[in-house]
Formats: sequence, C-alpha cells, structure tokens
Amino acid sequence: MYRLIASDMDETFLGEGHIVPPANVAALERLRELGVLFVPSSGRPYRSIMASLADIDPALLAGSYVISYNGGFINRYGDETPLLRTVMDRDVLRWLYDYAVERRICMHVYTESGRILTQFVNDVERSYIENLSDIEELPDGADAIEAAGGEEFPKIIFMDPDFSKMKALGAKLRPKLDPALVDITYSSNRYVEFVPHGVNKGTGLAHLAELLGIDMKDTIGIGDSENDLAMIQAAGLGVGVANVSDGTRPFCDMVLDTTADDGALPELLKRVIEPEHNAR
Repeated sequence: MYRLIASDMDETFLGEGHIVPPANVAALERLRELGVLFVPSSGRPYRSIMASLADIDPALLAGSYVISYNGGFINRYGDETPLLRTVMDRDVLRWLYDYAVERRICMHVYTESGRILTQFVNDVERSYIENLSDIEELPDGADAIEAAGGEEFPKIIFMDPDFSKMKALGAKLRPKLDPALVDITYSSNRYVEFVPHGVNKGTGLAHLAELLGIDMKDTIGIGDSENDLAMIQAAGLGVGVANVSDGTRPFCDMVLDTTADDGALPELLKRVIEPEHNAR
C-alpha cells in the first residue's frame, strides 16, 4: 500500500509559470482523505517551494515534509529549520563559481537560507524565473560568494537555453572535479547542476522514509527530468508525467498521459492510489 508520494515541483506538480493546476489541488484533498502523504521534492530551496505552494490551503499539507536542494535538505512543512542539511565543499563551490564568471555563464548560486543569487542572466532565463521568490540578480563585478555573507551553499547550477551545451559542459567538467566531493545532474532542459556527493532526490526520499518508518516499497516518486531519476528509481513506484524527458522516460515504471500543465496528480490518484484503497 503506497503511503507517501514524493513529487518534483517544476514541470511535474507545477504547470507553466510555476503555478499549481487546480486539478492537483483537488487531488491533494483526496490524498489527504486517504491518508497518503504528499511530499514536494525539488532542487529549489525550501522557501522557494513554500512560496509556490502559498495559494494551497496549509491544512492539505499539514504534518508533511519538504525535500529541497535535490535531496540535500529535509524540512517539516511549515518549519524553516532543516532536519537534514548537506552543503557543498567551499573550495569546489569557489572553483565552479570562478569558472562561470570567467566565461560569463548564466548561473544560480544557492545559499542555505534560501537566497538564489543569479548572475549573467539571459532573456530566456529571466522570463523563466520571473515568478520565483528569493531571486537576487547580481551585477557584473559582484562576487556571489561574498554577497552571501558567510552562508554555506547547497548547490550551484549553470544554464543555457541550448541544453546540449549544458550536457557537454557537465561532461567536460566531470574529470576536473573530485567525485568524492561533487555530483553532477541535469534538469529542466536547460541546467547542469552541481551538488554535494551523494545528494540526490533518491537519497532524500530514503532519508525521509527511514525517519517516518515507511518502507521504500510503499513510496512513489514522480518527476520529469534527470535530476528526478534517482528518486524515480529508488521509490517503490517510479512515475513520469507525460512531459518526462527522453533520458528519464525509460527508467519509469509508469508514464502518465497527463502533462504537468494540465495537472497530472489526479491521473496518478485514479490509476494507482484509488484502486489500492478500493481493493481493501
């Protein structure tokens, strides 16, 4: 019996403009009635995730949890103090940051408090992030690490609208980075992401399941992109929305017919959760 659904946010639970489709709100109400825990799981910070959920009745997620920073942080819903906290090696972060500055690569530098320091933002990216909270665009010549004021950093990501360039950049940088300190993943058909070694949404889900005493076979992971892959593979049932990336699709146990924009959670409820409860 599935007891927990861990869901990616952007392009999975959220539709265009980072908005929750109304159909997903209705599905949350039904999951609440059935006692199935819904857990947002995102590469974004906790505060940014909560801002995207601000229009949802808090009662629908009361007692739940939030997995953020690609699985590096876990919070109780409504509590900014993390239960799990993992940050990057500072020397690695500095090397990656300087690399991007020298080449004027569009990037986001994430602080542990939830600030997202951006630099060299192109028009495509500016349009994509305009509805997100805690974005601070820094001018040329600013140093994001100094601007963070002593905070630690859970991740840094580089962006280009030509995803093939980010794939190639990740492959190029992999040999230059200590694999014991940093892992590389990809997301949203635009980002290469650098996170602490061992951090991914799959390990985040496993940590939360252990905390709650839930067997991994009783969990569902749903996503759309390669940074969701570890969660999709680790969960008892790995699900992709209809707009799942080509690189992630083959690893899904199930691919839904509904896209994120249309609200895919009701289909998962109808095809998997409701039949289980009706059979009891």
